[in-house]
Formats: sequence, C-alpha cells, structure tokens
Amino acid sequence: MFNCYFKSSKEKKIFYQNKKLEMLNYIKDSLERKIASVTASIEVLERQISRDNDVEVTN
Repeated sequence: MFNCYFKSSKEKKIFYQNKKLEMLNYIKDSLERKIASVTASIEVLERQISRDNDVEVTN
C-alpha cells in the first residue's frame, strides 16, 4: 500500500493513524454533502406541498 520506511514503530503507528484520520474526514465530508442535499430536497418538497395546499384552500 505505502512504500515508506519508518525509523520506529511509533512513526509507523502515527503515519497510519494520520492516514485513517484523513480517510474518516473524507467520508464525513461526503456524508455531510449528502445530508445537505437530502435536507434541501426535503425543504423544497415541503414548500411545494404547502403551496399546493394553499392553492386548494383558496379555490
């Protein structure tokens, strides 16, 4: 996976912890974008439903 030479096992551990942290942050960012998209879709749908209900009441 990574062709790195470590001076100590501590360096190796820190390296892999940092790689894991980068991966988890990437996943978190991806999930946050998906949540924002779903939230926006829900808001638009709720506005459309509210607007449609208002039109039916006035007609």
